Amino acid sequence: MSESIPVIRPVDHGTARLMPDVDRKRAWLLTVDGAPQSYVDLDDPAYLEFEYTRRLGHVLDLAAEAGRPLDALHLGGGALTLPRYLAATRPGSRQDVVEADRALLELIAEQLPLPDGAGVRQHAADARAWLEAAPDDSADVLVADVFGGSRVPAHLTSVAYAREAERVLRADGVYLANLADGAPFAFLRSQLATFGELFAELLLIAEPGVLRGRRFGNAVLAASHRPLDTVALARRTAADAFPARVEHGAALREFTGGARPVRDEDAVPSPEPPDGAFGIG
Repeated sequence: MSESIPVIRPVDHGTARLMPDVDRKRAWLLTVDGAPQSYVDLDDPAYLEFEYTRRLGHVLDLAAEAGRPLDALHLGGGALTLPRYLAATRPGSRQDVVEADRALLELIAEQLPLPDGAGVRQHAADARAWLEAAPDDSADVLVADVFGGSRVPAHLTSVAYAREAERVLRADGVYLANLADGAPFAFLRSQLATFGELFAELLLIAEPGVLRGRRFGNAVLAASHRPLDTVALARRTAADAFPARVEHGAALREFTGGARPVRDEDAVPSPEPPDGAFGIG
């Protein structure tokens, strides 16, 4: 890709822009209809610019012993930030990426190609439809980072969807989702209740200001059947440029309150973010 020249192109679900980072020689920001989607440094794929991707990366780092290859399923592709991260930090991982926007996949393949041998297979498909056809017990980690515009689609929020995720994950697998909400957190609480129906262990990672209801923002949900290393995770997230809290156990149950699991017939997208909610982290 030519350096320092922005690329603007219509894709299936809007207008994509690839903008060079003046501070990092081969780093690029992807936006779709003005909403930041991904940040990629081709020279340093282990570098994670957005705060929520760093939090996802922390959980991925702790999902298994360091360097062990993982079988990963990514729902939502963008510029393939986390698949590149896993390929760099866990060489030999086998990864599937499901992205509904075929034209976006083609743009990224053309402009920001993956290195040879990255072990990443890309599929232009609806995330839930692809998940429902995936084999049982086939993934160590499942990362859901799917937004239609700036909202999580309704059909990726229900117990039926969570059940498919649980089926595809291995017994010690980890589900991860990037969610967005603000006070009074009806959406976020409903997602905790939904995944709590199927997974014994839940945790939530977010900035304190978001959890206190002071602003709209991202929260990372992790779900599994085994305890996650919350002490190590809290240490890592607290050391980030924008420190985050790890909520789990009784505190998370209190946060969830009386929220009820979401059924398909009642599912709604995540709330529309206020103007300016998603800057570059």
